[in-house]
Amino acid sequence: MKKLTLLLAATALAATSFATTNAQELPLREMPGLADRDHFLPGEVNKEGALEALQNATGDTAAKYTGTQEKPLQIALIYPSADTSDFWARNYLAMTKRLEQLGIKFETREFASRQVEHSLQATYASQVDQDADLYDFVIFGPSELATQADNIDKLASNPNLKTFVWAFHTPLKYLKTQPDGWFDFSSAYGAIKICDYMVERLGKDVTYAMNRGIPGITDNQRSGDFKDCVKEKGNWNVVYEHYGEYQREGGFEGTQLMLQAYPEAKVIHNANTAMSMGSVEAQIAVDKHKEVFSTGWGGTGLELDAIRRGELDATPMRMGDDVGAATAEAIKAHLEGREKDLPLVFLGRITVAHDQMSKEELDALQKEAFRFSGIGALER
Repeated sequence: MKKLTLLLAATALAATSFATTNAQELPLREMPGLADRDHFLPGEVNKEGALEALQNATGDTAAKYTGTQEKPLQIALIYPSADTSDFWARNYLAMTKRLEQLGIKFETREFASRQVEHSLQATYASQVDQDADLYDFVIFGPSELATQADNIDKLASNPNLKTFVWAFHTPLKYLKTQPDGWFDFSSAYGAIKICDYMVERLGKDVTYAMNRGIPGITDNQRSGDFKDCVKEKGNWNVVYEHYGEYQREGGFEGTQLMLQAYPEAKVIHNANTAMSMGSVEAQIAVDKHKEVFSTGWGGTGLELDAIRRGELDATPMRMGDDVGAATAEAIKAHLEGREKDLPLVFLGRITVAHDQMSKEELDALQKEAFRFSGIGALER
């Protein structure tokens, strides 16, 4: 790693980061099912108390960085921010505003793509890897984890970069070098939260359909874990599963088919914001949005506005700015030589937002979730 444009004590610079450990040194502890997974769970790779400490720092008032910078940090961001979901834009704002609160000087360069543009992301990763002398940190939001695994490994192995991964919390076991940090919300936890809420609210033996994303870890958790949960806890029956590739068009087309071919499905579970917006649009077009119970994913500004309009019914809501704010705190820890104290995997909080909440309740959730990026849908 280059000097990070800082004046640090030699002992701090020589400190070995826990997060940059090779995969062979993991797990720190084993949890059930490890041998059957291609990835680690957060509890298998985080030092005791490290996650809680970073969560507390993220939620607390910013404590200023007291070191000296010769020039601003250079941060590259490679992520699918050209999509409908405002997750990326909000966490960019949260990170940059938290860095400003921390008194850290920085400059950023964004490499934007859509979720389905895997090759474009690979090109960006190669460009940043080749130009590593221009950057101190790279933040990578993979289009899909397995598809981008080689690029994550390449960036994480570059000694001139500190690499953070956004939107995934499942460190792959087969990576030669782990990134310095994974920042995400647990899709599996969110799936159980929305499952429990819907089974309690809608009862048992419900017939439903799903707009799934792209085959892979994220959809396995958001859709697969939800499917398993509602079957086990409510004996729900899924009649159709449409892979909409996390795109608004995919949600629209999938919902059109569901409404026409599977009218018995009274619930549509959507695996991200873009598909949920497309699904709602398709329902409104044929005046069915009052007859179908629809979910989103993530509790973005677009989803909360749809809940307020009576178009969307419920969503597992992330305290969205946690990822960006935690990333800023992790950057500060690296600058201070405290990277060994960081968790390898950071997880933000999730609750369920729904149409039976009062305006005041939704407003309070939104204020907390978007304390850095602001209330309401972002301008696109």
